[in-house]
Amino acid sequence: KLDYSQLEPGSAARDTIRAVANELGLDAAHGIRVRLTGSVALADEELASVAEGTGLAGIVSVVLVLLLLFLGVRSARMVFAIMATTLVGLITTAAFATVALGTLNMLSVAFAVLFLGLAVDFGIQFAIRFRDEHYRIMSFDDALKSTAERVGVPLLLAAAATATGFLSFLPTEYRGISELGLISGVGMGVALFLTVTLLPALLTVLNPRGEEEPVGFAWAAPIDAVLVTRRRAVLTGAAVIALLAAGLATQLRFDFNPLNLKDPKTESMSTLIDMMANPDTAPNTLDVLTPNIEAAEALSKRLRTLPEVRQTADLMGFVPDDQEQKLALIGDAAMLLGPTLDPPTVKPAPTTDEARAAVARTRDRIAALAAPAGSPAAAMVTALDMVAKADEASFARLAAALTGGLGKRLEALRLSLDAGPVTAETLPPEIREDWLAADGRARIQVFPSGDSNDNEVLKRFVAAVREVAPTVTGAPVSIQESGATIIRAFTTALVLAVLAITLLLALVLRRAVDVFLVLLPLVLAALLTAGVAVLAGIAINFANIVALPLMLGIGVAFDIYFVMNWRLGVTGPLQSATARAVLFSAATTVAAFGSLAISSHRGTSGMGVLLTLSLGMTLATTLLFLPALLAAVKPRS
Repeated sequence: KLDYSQLEPGSAARDTIRAVANELGLDAAHGIRVRLTGSVALADEELASVAEGTGLAGIVSVVLVLLLLFLGVRSARMVFAIMATTLVGLITTAAFATVALGTLNMLSVAFAVLFLGLAVDFGIQFAIRFRDEHYRIMSFDDALKSTAERVGVPLLLAAAATATGFLSFLPTEYRGISELGLISGVGMGVALFLTVTLLPALLTVLNPRGEEEPVGFAWAAPIDAVLVTRRRAVLTGAAVIALLAAGLATQLRFDFNPLNLKDPKTESMSTLIDMMANPDTAPNTLDVLTPNIEAAEALSKRLRTLPEVRQTADLMGFVPDDQEQKLALIGDAAMLLGPTLDPPTVKPAPTTDEARAAVARTRDRIAALAAPAGSPAAAMVTALDMVAKADEASFARLAAALTGGLGKRLEALRLSLDAGPVTAETLPPEIREDWLAADGRARIQVFPSGDSNDNEVLKRFVAAVREVAPTVTGAPVSIQESGATIIRAFTTALVLAVLAITLLLALVLRRAVDVFLVLLPLVLAALLTAGVAVLAGIAINFANIVALPLMLGIGVAFDIYFVMNWRLGVTGPLQSATARAVLFSAATTVAAFGSLAISSHRGTSGMGVLLTLSLGMTLATTLLFLPALLAAVKPRS
């Protein structure tokens, strides 16, 4: 019974199982270890693991983000204004998700992480631009107006491009990422609106002090000079690196096995791993429905010939072969053992005194052997002395331990000697119902050969069985189809996103070269991310694939800021306030997402690692490649 009002819906059932086990004495004190696994236990412990890891990551990320924000804007009042604006935006976006969808899934819940990363970016861009204008203009009101004039269009374009990227997931067939795209796309509109309304209002009320020195990075002037004068070498090197990364990217693999995302140290997962080591208890089996018992038996024989199949199971597997010969042997055994198992007269059970006397006689006979001290015989004499002197309760416990199971064993032996013919019709109903439907259709269970948790083994297993039985189903089919659905969804969404963002940039920038300048560093960052992931042995999976839309959104935003400055005639891009804003925006985002890497949940941890990697590559291409690219193109007059 599952209670979905709880974080762990099966917790009450699991607690009840453990309580019953303790009542029966099934515990460590009696040398018995009870372990729970299965879909309910796995789901409950995964949610608990995610919650625990996210909680720790949240504390670490908040501390790091606040520290980096302060280093970036150098004003506690500005930090408060940015965080307050971001919090209001998060609450507003969550309210929209509640009204529009009602519930969140394991992917759409990531909207909060994405919103925080991008909304803080908008706030940092506005705040640092305001600091720069405040230094140059001095008047607070004039600096605020100038900030709005200079940063308004880049923020609008960045938010629109990012929202377009997220909304491109709406038409995909993968519900999790489709809902994530809707919430995050609307969230970008919310973040932009609050950045140009609430944030300036808060800055006006809080009135942070003016600036005493330039906001940009004056120390970056030599780097700017090198990137401009050596732009050909930089661009050539980037092209070579891009070709190498593209070659590596072809080896990027998708890990469709959701078990690889779970924490192997949890009880349910460690138990499942132990069970999977035994081919008979491994869960990755396939099921086939056939029209009747005869068809199931014929198909089972055919499937067993496949090298990818270890064995099959069906209803007729419970019906023994060669029954006549076996029943004759059982009859002979019953004739020989029957008088012993069912004698005409049975002596009454011995009394306690008779049992004690038997113990004493046995003790005396062993003692008469004069065994040396320390020998097994001497130890037995000592033990029998203790038994003979034991109280009634201890003596009864010993008798139960020695002979308690004898009656059941004798009864089982009697039953086995009373066997009769077995047919599909005479099997117990609880067995028939597992293998035979009410309309006569019969089920076949197919077991893989090899490691059933190995992705390549499962792929070959499913493909081989499908050749014989196209309608096969089961966990290996489900997870592979889910993986294929995700790949199709992301491929479709990325194509739509690139086309839509390109069209949006073309409409706003009105120059093909400018659109090229925004998108090319993003392509290079994507190739570098894929290449490094291959070298590091990182696979794309159900969890870390969320990094892709984030990289698209942040990458487009970063590049737009620099290209818009370049269009306005700003030279020395790394010395500008924009470079400071981009650097600290990336740093705070890495702090927020990178902290996920410390989670014990492998899915959450992997998401944090890939997010950090992709953001690092995006920042590197924006700060090192884009300035050289801009220097090689004549700006629009």
